[in-house]
Amino acid sequence: MTRLILPCLTCLLSLSVHAQQPADTTLLPEVQVMAYPGKQYSFLQVPSSSAVITEKQILLQQGTTLIPALNTVPGIRMEERSPGSYRLSLRGSLLRSPFGIRNVKIYLDEIPFTDAGGNTYLNLSDAGAFSGIEVLKGPDGSQFGANSGGVVLLHPAGTLPDTSHLKADIQGGSYGLLHEEAGWQHQWNKYRVNIYEGVQRSDGYRQNSALKRYYIQTAQQWQYNPHNSLKLIAFYSDMDYHTPGGLTAAQATANPRAARPATATLPGAIEQHAGIRNKTALGGLVHTAQLSTHWKHVLTIYGINTHFENPFITNFEARDENTAGARTYIALQDQPVNGTNIHVDWTTGIEWSQTSSDIVNYGNNKGKRDTVQAASNITAGQHFFFTSLSLRPGTQWIVEAALSANYFKYKFEDGRKKFDPQLMPRVSLSYLILPEWSVRASVSRGYSPPSIAEVRATDNIINTTLQAETGWNYEAGFRLQGQRHQYQLDAAVFYYKLQDAIVRQLHDDGTEYFINAGGTAQKGIELQGMTWLTKWLQLNGSYTYSHFIFSDYHAAGKDLSGHALTGVPRHIANAGLLAQLPAHLSAYAQYTFTDKLPLDDANTAYAKQYHLVQAKISWQAMPHVSIYAGADNILNQFYSLGNDLNAVGNRYFNPAALRSYYGGVRVSL
Repeated sequence: MTRLILPCLTCLLSLSVHAQQPADTTLLPEVQVMAYPGKQYSFLQVPSSSAVITEKQILLQQGTTLIPALNTVPGIRMEERSPGSYRLSLRGSLLRSPFGIRNVKIYLDEIPFTDAGGNTYLNLSDAGAFSGIEVLKGPDGSQFGANSGGVVLLHPAGTLPDTSHLKADIQGGSYGLLHEEAGWQHQWNKYRVNIYEGVQRSDGYRQNSALKRYYIQTAQQWQYNPHNSLKLIAFYSDMDYHTPGGLTAAQATANPRAARPATATLPGAIEQHAGIRNKTALGGLVHTAQLSTHWKHVLTIYGINTHFENPFITNFEARDENTAGARTYIALQDQPVNGTNIHVDWTTGIEWSQTSSDIVNYGNNKGKRDTVQAASNITAGQHFFFTSLSLRPGTQWIVEAALSANYFKYKFEDGRKKFDPQLMPRVSLSYLILPEWSVRASVSRGYSPPSIAEVRATDNIINTTLQAETGWNYEAGFRLQGQRHQYQLDAAVFYYKLQDAIVRQLHDDGTEYFINAGGTAQKGIELQGMTWLTKWLQLNGSYTYSHFIFSDYHAAGKDLSGHALTGVPRHIANAGLLAQLPAHLSAYAQYTFTDKLPLDDANTAYAKQYHLVQAKISWQAMPHVSIYAGADNILNQFYSLGNDLNAVGNRYFNPAALRSYYGGVRVSL
């Protein structure tokens, strides 16, 4: 892979060396990291590995999924086994996530989107519902509680400063794709309201992979006096998608569009109407009080209600989930210390949440509930205290020390499982060597208890022996940025030693269970850069190197220590080129290389490497009207955007669509 690594490194490093300044001499906007409550860092001085995805970057993509935008960030791997079936990993493996998102803490503004049981239904959201995304990579419990992968902060439309506007977008494409979105925002003196709705449907590339989703969201803010404001964020989503199931290599080659066929002992995905139905409502209030020039208090209360159904090959699972939570903190901002040039930021608070899950498993009679097979009522409760202190001696140094104390428990009908309280410290620093160059280093501890779906997996057995995974992460990095922000480069190296790693195993009938694997050793390199080559041509790129191995793993009488971590490609490279052309035309092309990856813990089967190319061209036909068209998988690659790891019967593969096209019209006032 040296032939791949060297060009990637050369390309990314050259962004800072050979960047030509745009002819326009205006100062380009500074990227700000706002994910840490009570603080706001510039790109150069944030003391952690982080990334910001702006609304403009999201709009460069097709607009029906967040996957292409998130996968431009090194260290992130987002998958979609079939339309609507998201999985997300930050500097880790997807072993814990056969479907859904676990081990990553996600927030909607100040509201936790992740429930108390560790699960996040990100696929409920429409891709156009956000005006920005921030990613904090590596374990960060300082202000966000238990996680071993990282944190994602979503900015719902209407929560960032904006002017009154109306927007609408409609597009159609291959495989029956139809996506419509509309948003309206207005400011009345002290009150701002944003309402967004999106509808998406597709027939899917494979049999039994259709998707329907109806989504509506609102963000409203009332500045009821000069120092206090009240914010409402809420959404409702009704999603229904079919799941085609995994294929063997031979089946995928013979007919990649087929759904999982029946066997001598089990019916197929079509016969069982396999799929997911999810209706969820989330609502929260955020009160912010500016107590004085330097003191601020924030209080959040929220609730989530979910009705979830999953007709599967072997059973029909129905869940009713209810989450309630609160979060509050007080922040001291930019306080100068008398007689010195030191400025202090200090944040301390508490977050609490509880999720009750009524889970019933029925027999699946061709997509309809049959007799009850198992039933459980599980309540997950967690709370954590957090505090963070930042010192800025002068303009060059930022030194930060943070700590959270995490409490986690499960309650069942016939007992409970209480985890020992865990401390998650984090120490980091950043030093501005030159106005355009900074270095940073950090040490942090990760902690992630098993989710509800891991404690009670699809084998319907409650596993009280499953332990939380923990580990220490060490990293260092540097950033470069032009004085006019015309180029940026962010580089990081890390070593993450994880203990009691949670991995997925399968019974012969395809039902799953989870065990603690012993440990993993995760070493990585991440590079991300951007430059304006000319006034009208922007180049961006990223590269991820992941040397992740099992360090102490014994399963089924075999020692798998030293094997590559399942589902993790060694190399991922991404490059994008944006051209602002005459006649109000713009074009964007993106290339992604994904290396081969092991499909089972024993490393006996691999998914092949693949190259994805996508492109989009837009024409501003009138001042407020744009017409666009694009294509995905232009090279017509055969690949899986999400594999079934450790699959029974070697059914690893979920073939993604071949070359596809789309086009649409966007209106923005």
